[in-house]
Amino acid sequence: MAHPKHITALVTGGTRRVGLAIAKAFAASGPATLILTSRNPQSAEAAAARKELEGLGAQVHLERFDPGQPQDAPDLASRLIVRGGIDALVHNASIYEATPLASMQLEDLDRHMRVNAFAPASLTIALRPALERSDRPGGAGVVAIADMHALGRPRKGLLAYNASKAALIEIVRSLARELAPRIRVNAVAPGVIQWPDEGPEAGEEFRADYLKRVPLARAGTPADGAEAVRWLALDAAYTTGEILRVDGGRWLA
Repeated sequence: MAHPKHITALVTGGTRRVGLAIAKAFAASGPATLILTSRNPQSAEAAAARKELEGLGAQVHLERFDPGQPQDAPDLASRLIVRGGIDALVHNASIYEATPLASMQLEDLDRHMRVNAFAPASLTIALRPALERSDRPGGAGVVAIADMHALGRPRKGLLAYNASKAALIEIVRSLARELAPRIRVNAVAPGVIQWPDEGPEAGEEFRADYLKRVPLARAGTPADGAEAVRWLALDAAYTTGEILRVDGGRWLA
């Protein structure tokens, strides 16, 4: 029986929530070296994530990267490129803040664009040499976490967020053309795979109202999103430029 091939995967914001679920999906796929970025890789949260993933058999490296400072991407890339190739790069780190028009400032739009769009673009470009070293069938896989609502169903009060995720989607499509054939670039566009921890959307009334428009009548789970990411990154050897909705059918309603 053939043994699973060792993979090296980088997940931004990979120490918590959906990012950690993605890292766990990679760890479960076979021998893996996981590079997880965090604004604070010395935190207790990061240490707990590392311990959990090492318990699954993965080698784990924690790296500091603030996606609000996309100009730092080349510095992170320079530290990683010398270690060898990267098979999977997942742009998970993002911000999600309400920006009502009456109070929205230019800084709100700038902050969302820097974290949700510019950082993924900058890091992918900076890591191109490492991604091109992957020997997986179909080449390395880059996957961004987008949003189903940024595909033409914008929600009110989220202009800055919506704009940044829509920009990310076009960045994915553009990079898919620019980096082919050695690197594939795709995105997962969730509806709800994990509710916010705080704010209006953490309340039961909002959740019940939202789920009325989901044909599967339930929220997804971080594992649902993580499995879609894992498939696009590692197995979808003939897929690039694709935006995969994982939304329980919410797009249809």
